[in-house]
Amino acid sequence: MVRKDLFGGAIVAELPHTLVDASDIRPVPDNQEVFMYPDSNASIIIEILERVSESTDVEAVKCHFEALAHDNDAISSTMQIPFVVHNDRGDRTPSPIILHGSQRIPKFNAVIPDDVDIQFALFRVDSGGKTADIVVSANIPRSSEGGVGEVQAAAIASEFNTLVSSLRIIDYDLFY
Repeated sequence: MVRKDLFGGAIVAELPHTLVDASDIRPVPDNQEVFMYPDSNASIIIEILERVSESTDVEAVKCHFEALAHDNDAISSTMQIPFVVHNDRGDRTPSPIILHGSQRIPKFNAVIPDDVDIQFALFRVDSGGKTADIVVSANIPRSSEGGVGEVQAAAIASEFNTLVSSLRIIDYDLFY
């Protein structure tokens, strides 16, 4: 794992050194950092989104997960009960709300949809008049070509946990 500057250094986090930065290969929207695993179709995405108006953190993380399922054209999705990992580092980075789930996603006109495990975290920024939702997701395909087995899926989940627990907001001027 190596410390990566994200969004021009406004956010930092620990990521596997083997990940490929998708922006080196294709255009990536300014509000996203996208990293791909070189030996599978698994990926990690860090995204800055407009803060949703849901009244609780649990409702907010579910809202973002459902939006991801919609964006993925998922045929079905399931989610486990979200939980908070309290930030006890003493910085202002919000505590992430974690949600694990899965989606059945049709890919590239395939007849059989992919089963994709989703590791999902939401950081709700509300500091100094700045608001945003930072969504971190690991997409772990399980059933298609480029899918991963149990050992690699567990390794990616562990790397996701390290990323989420190490994520720090350095510059709140990134948000509006």
